[in-house]
Amino acid sequence: MSDLPRCTRVCILSDTHGVVDPRILDEAASCDLVLHCGDIGNGDVLDALHAACSRVVAVLGNNDVPAKWPPAHQPRLTRLPERATVALPGGTLSAEHGHRVNPVCTRHDKLRARHADARAVVYGHSHQLLIDRTAEPWVLNPGAAGRERTHGGPSCLILTASADAWQVTERRFPLLSKG
Repeated sequence: MSDLPRCTRVCILSDTHGVVDPRILDEAASCDLVLHCGDIGNGDVLDALHAACSRVVAVLGNNDVPAKWPPAHQPRLTRLPERATVALPGGTLSAEHGHRVNPVCTRHDKLRARHADARAVVYGHSHQLLIDRTAEPWVLNPGAAGRERTHGGPSCLILTASADAWQVTERRFPLLSKG
């Protein structure tokens, strides 16, 4: 990813469970990179993200297993890692789904220790949007970008990374009707 711009915008999302909100796709289209933190749900989500942004990195979630993906999409699962690291201007961004980091009360401490060389670590699984900058690396969770358990509406994070500074912005949208 060394060919990223000096000021790189990253759309961070998770927990689509087979459906990505179209407003999240609009956010992805304005970014240089999309990072999906697991529980993707099917290959159609990855295709939609690739259509919005040419650079997509995704990691496996606890629901990204053959039994829960359509048979035609299952071969794609073997190409997805459990963890990913992306070099950005000003530091490294690390990602994993977070379902193996327990108990919840110590999750941030464990993620920080596991990804100590990163400037920020992102995870999904909880469906709860949060930005924890109380220590380094930062711990970020984009919430849920699909329809399931969005806790107020689908959401994502936009990370703007330059050599001098990183900035994180929350994006949350009202729920759409399923009709």
